[in-house]
Amino acid sequence: MLRTVKAKNARAKRFLKNREAKVHENPKNTLVVRGSSTSQVVSDALKDLYALKRPNAVYFSKKNEIKPFEDEEKLEFFSRKNDTAHLVIGTHSKKRPHNLTFVRMYNHTMLDMYEFGIENPKSMNSIPGAKCSLGLKPLMVFNGDRFESDEKCKNIKNFFLDFFNGEETSAINLAGLEHVISLTATPDDRILFRTYAIQMKKSGLKTPRVELEEMGPNYDLKMKRVTVPKPDMWKSAVRVPKEVKPKKAKNIEVDEMGDKYGRIHLGKQEIDKIQTRKMKGLRKRGPDDKEEGDDTTAKKQKVDDEE
Repeated sequence: MLRTVKAKNARAKRFLKNREAKVHENPKNTLVVRGSSTSQVVSDALKDLYALKRPNAVYFSKKNEIKPFEDEEKLEFFSRKNDTAHLVIGTHSKKRPHNLTFVRMYNHTMLDMYEFGIENPKSMNSIPGAKCSLGLKPLMVFNGDRFESDEKCKNIKNFFLDFFNGEETSAINLAGLEHVISLTATPDDRILFRTYAIQMKKSGLKTPRVELEEMGPNYDLKMKRVTVPKPDMWKSAVRVPKEVKPKKAKNIEVDEMGDKYGRIHLGKQEIDKIQTRKMKGLRKRGPDDKEEGDDTTAKKQKVDDEE
């Protein structure tokens, strides 16, 4: 039976209220944890990921005895204690060198987990140049057909989109786009993780000329062990509240880019009954109707006879 925590003062009451379920969720926090044994490569990677996720991240600089694939209870304890939805655990051993494990939680229960081995690392400090500002969301680029065809790569794509999602916004400021994270899936089960800084330079037009400069960190992530979400838990995790669902408008569709398309249904148009300007030249004549020229000729003949 879970212990019920009651607030003893106003500050504790606000704290517990902030942790309650909401229609519009708070930005998801990430806990960065060092394992019992780590290498310099792993330590630099954890610091760089923490820098990309700040201020929505917590960094544990001390070593912790934790084995993600063997001890889910400890992961859930860390998540509940620090109110985090994502965990990144760095470990290093002879069997699994330079290891990074990404964990996603739902309601402080393990949802899915992905283990990678770091190859060809380039830390952020080893690459000179400008870095992104604190708290900005990156642009995400996914290269490779495997992100659309392979089920494991689909789950990895969904995880990283959620991991770097940050705070939801209704508008985009062009000056706030400072870095791009590119992930490329290769046929040999590797994810090429690259980070670039966006440089906007003068082009002589209204829109600036955009250039990408290497910012770091850069890694070749070798895919290892994977724990996929359970179907019933995944269904509950992706459920959208009724308050957030947009109301359906009749005959209006929205595409993937957010553009609206409307469909208009017109009835049968009876052109014969449309009121138009009346003109003698367009008037229908019957067989008994005489032309105007015939009446004039008859009148001239009658006048000639009288003379």
